[in-house]
Amino acid sequence: MYNLAFGDEQHDSWEINDSIITNNHDRDLVLSTVANTVIDFTNYYGNCDIVAKGSSASRTRLYQIGISGLLKEINAYFYVYGLKEDTWYDFQKDVNYEAFLIKRK
Repeated sequence: MYNLAFGDEQHDSWEINDSIITNNHDRDLVLSTVANTVIDFTNYYGNCDIVAKGSSASRTRLYQIGISGLLKEINAYFYVYGLKEDTWYDFQKDVNYEAFLIKRK
């Protein structure tokens, strides 16, 4: 299982800050880049589990909105699950999840 983590690199170290708010107005570009990275990663490493969770409830909700908006396209290649109360469920729109599990079909 791999943890999908992303954020802004700190200029004085190699650390990634996943809680910073940059307001660059590039949210869709960032989410698209992450989605393409998941595709490339699973193409290279094969059938592995990838977990994604926002650094805050609002970010997790943002990821859920992104997944919901592209669910038909995502489901062509991946199984998608949502974590709710310590149990993984098949992802469904309009259900609030705590994290997401993505697995290549």
